[in-house]
Amino acid sequence: MALNSLRGGIEPDAHKKESSETPIRHVPLPSRLVVPLVQSSQESARTIITVGDRVLKGQCIGEAEGAGIAIHAPASGTVAEIGYYPMAHPSGLTSQAIVIEPDGEEHWITYEPLDPATASRDELILRIQASGIVGMGGAVFPSHIKARSKTETLLINGAECEPWITCDDRLMRERASAVVTGSAILAHLTGARQILIGIEDNKPEAIAAMRAAVCDMEPVALKCLDADKITVIAVPTRYPSGGERQLTRILTGIEVPPDKRVTGFGVQCFNVATAYAVCRALLHGESMVSRIVTVTGNVERPGNYETPLGMPIAELIALCGPKPGTTRILMGGPMMGFTLPSLEAPVTKGCNCLIAASAELFPPSEPEQPCIRCGSCVNVCPIELQPFEMYWSSRAKNFDSARQYHLFSCMECGCCAYVCPAHIPLVDYFRFAKSEIRARDEEQKAADQARARFEFRNARLGREKAEKAARMAAKAAETRAKSAGEAALIASAVDRTSAAARTPRDRQS
Repeated sequence: MALNSLRGGIEPDAHKKESSETPIRHVPLPSRLVVPLVQSSQESARTIITVGDRVLKGQCIGEAEGAGIAIHAPASGTVAEIGYYPMAHPSGLTSQAIVIEPDGEEHWITYEPLDPATASRDELILRIQASGIVGMGGAVFPSHIKARSKTETLLINGAECEPWITCDDRLMRERASAVVTGSAILAHLTGARQILIGIEDNKPEAIAAMRAAVCDMEPVALKCLDADKITVIAVPTRYPSGGERQLTRILTGIEVPPDKRVTGFGVQCFNVATAYAVCRALLHGESMVSRIVTVTGNVERPGNYETPLGMPIAELIALCGPKPGTTRILMGGPMMGFTLPSLEAPVTKGCNCLIAASAELFPPSEPEQPCIRCGSCVNVCPIELQPFEMYWSSRAKNFDSARQYHLFSCMECGCCAYVCPAHIPLVDYFRFAKSEIRARDEEQKAADQARARFEFRNARLGREKAEKAARMAAKAAETRAKSAGEAALIASAVDRTSAAARTPRDRQS
């Protein structure tokens, strides 16, 4: 199959071997699991249990609200607390979480599998939502929303282009059949006529395993899509080939403008881990209570760990044996990840990688120097933006100009900062500008709403005043008419009385 080249991009050291050479290992249960009610990019879930309740593994403990997702107990045990705990987020803010003390028995709720061939489309999508499945490649967008969108081509993203991360690689090597089955089910839901599975060519074992799984598809998968409609494609190893728009261009040749979505071009994209979770939810009735996390970097036992959601990150790092010299923990890859402000934060659905950083592995950044407008950032930008112009606008707080240079089209991949000879942390400037613009937009929105309320109030008061004046005028007119009628009656009565009082002589005269 002819592939299209990735525009821009870089080729950083992969550092995949450190964690990809050992099988997935299961993490023992900690003494406490801290399960945040905010686990997706949409609304927070609403707690439906109370302190002291006994829960089973997979039981719903947070009900989805709006377009949000449900939250489930990662282990059987007792609800010990409902409080606020640090989030796995660079802000260091807290969010409401349910604390469960596992009983070690791992009693699951009763499984309720669904057959994709006989269940209705609505039933299947509602099960995906009820199972709490989100995009596990980093976006954490509710999968049931994407599954509702009809499409022609389904892309399954196994590129895993960012350095150090290998959780998808090991998943495809060890559980390829379930990934292919979940992909076929998603094609059935979206109406896709073909599936393209893109995997970077630095993962030959994963490519071989996925191709073998397609050749030997499960019967339930064959009911959803023929095997000859599924193609596993090795794509060149170049960051960020795993971006949704970038993978779409490489596999299909479709150019998706920065201000458009791939769904508008007949394409829908899911991560391989999401496809696996869909398979487990529909065919085995398992809600999403764990995920595979790559733990690597400055640790004694790097690898990929099947980790219950809610496990404190400090305990997971401790299991892997952090070496002396560890200075911080990165969540996500070194390009798009961030330093965790607190290791008390728990593992969430979007946590695909934890990197123990040291000065040797991640040397301190060079001092920032003035931009020389060399254009290196422009050459590597995969979206063909002008990062140096966005930088100048962001630095000067000229946010209108930053918008004009398509600031919000930036995917924050970090390619520009990686090649910048002046060592300018460009992505930091872009994130700052985006946050300021969002804050100002919220302030403007609040001001517009306040002005609209004020104008509505004035209009209401004016309308009520006019209505009151009209009522008073009508009442006055009614009073005048009534008074005139009464005066006429009185005059008539007076006339009759006067006529009756006349003497016969008066009448004769």
